[in-house]
Amino acid sequence: MKTYKVGYLIGSLATQSINRKFAKALFKLAPEQLQFHEISFADLPLYSYDYDADYPEAGRRFKQAIESSDAILIITPEYNRSIPGALKNAIDWASRPWGSNSFANIPSGVIGVSPGAIGTAVGQQHLRSILGFLNSPQMNSPEAYIQFKEGFLDEAGAIADPGTAKFLAGYLKEFHEFIARVLTVLPRGA
Repeated sequence: MKTYKVGYLIGSLATQSINRKFAKALFKLAPEQLQFHEISFADLPLYSYDYDADYPEAGRRFKQAIESSDAILIITPEYNRSIPGALKNAIDWASRPWGSNSFANIPSGVIGVSPGAIGTAVGQQHLRSILGFLNSPQMNSPEAYIQFKEGFLDEAGAIADPGTAKFLAGYLKEFHEFIARVLTVLPRGA
C-alpha cells in the first residue's frame, strides 16, 4: 500500500502530557507506510477574526502544515468533558479566514488517553462534531477510548499490555486503509 504523510496534533500543551507519551508508543505500532510528523500549535495567539485581513506567520505556517499532510491524527486528552482550549483555538486558526478551511477533505482520526475510566470518549465526540463541520472525513470505527493508568507504558515507553498493543496496531492499520479509501475518492491536489 501507498505511504502517507500524517500530521498529528497533541491536544495538550503540557511537556509531560500523557497523550504525548502515548503518541510515541502508538507510533511504534504503526504500519511503516504511515509517516508521522507533529504539527505544533503552541505559538498561536488566541484566534480573532481581527487577524483575518493580515494573517500572522504562525497561523499561515499552521495552516500550511495541515494542508501539506495527507491525513491528520489528533491525539488529545479530555478537559471538562470536551477538548482542551488550545486545541480548539488551533482548529479555529486552521479553519479561517472564512472560505479557506485547511481541514476540508483531509482524512482525520481521533484518539486519546485519560486516567478516567471512559478515556476521552466525551471529548472525542465534541471533536468529531467540529471536524464534521469542517468537512474532514473521519475514521469513525474503530473508536479508541483508552484509560492511561500505572503500568500502561513499560520502561522503554512502549504499550505494556499485549492485548492493548494489538488493538492499537489494528487501529492504525485501519487508519491507513481509511486514508487510502478517502484519498481514492478525494485525491489531494485534484
